[in-house]
Amino acid sequence: MIRFQVNGKPASVDADPSTPLLWALRDNLDMTGTKFSCGMALCGACTVHLDGQPIRSCSTPISAVAGKNITTIEGVNADRIGKAVQDAWVVNDVAQCGYCQSGQVMSATALLKRTKKPTDAEIDAAMAGNLCRCGTYTRVRAAIKAAATAIA
Repeated sequence: MIRFQVNGKPASVDADPSTPLLWALRDNLDMTGTKFSCGMALCGACTVHLDGQPIRSCSTPISAVAGKNITTIEGVNADRIGKAVQDAWVVNDVAQCGYCQSGQVMSATALLKRTKKPTDAEIDAAMAGNLCRCGTYTRVRAAIKAAATAIA
């Protein structure tokens, strides 16, 4: 049994320690907001926060999160930065197909937690690991800037 916190609540999963966190969240905890896409930590759709840092849950074994805090898209709006990012996503009409959006929001939230007013270069660097098939990158940047202004 592996125990950790998810979105501020205790969780435990009885799974092989090598099971990717993504599948523990989706299959064991019924938290389907975190998406599977490439399965190789290349696209960012599965991004969650581990003790506040963005990680790729498809390649993080469940054993690595024992005793730690996970934040998923279902809980990111519990703080004002995550809420500001989600609100900016809606106002800026970022999503098209929406598949990558949970990972995009998680990466953007992590960026704004460490950098209050990011430059375009800082945004590009932070978001480089999040791919969007629909090409909404300019709207992503606009939403991040709007969220930064809202939390300033």
